[in-house]
Amino acid sequence: MIRKTSAEDVSELRWFKSSYSDSSNSNECVEVATTLGTVHVRDSKNVEGPQLALTHRAWADFVAHSSGS
Repeated sequence: MIRKTSAEDVSELRWFKSSYSDSSNSNECVEVATTLGTVHVRDSKNVEGPQLALTHRAWADFVAHSSGS
């Protein structure tokens, strides 16, 4: 995970619903935005709430683990 220490502007990120979100359950919606160095993750129902910023490798490891691969 990447901890931001500066006021990096995340308002310009282009968010999209993760293909790993469960479309049959609207309570499980994750949005993702990518940059060159990070993958940002947030809860689509709380867009002003906490966000995670992960390295691309950490995101790939998370997806592989959560999908049972």
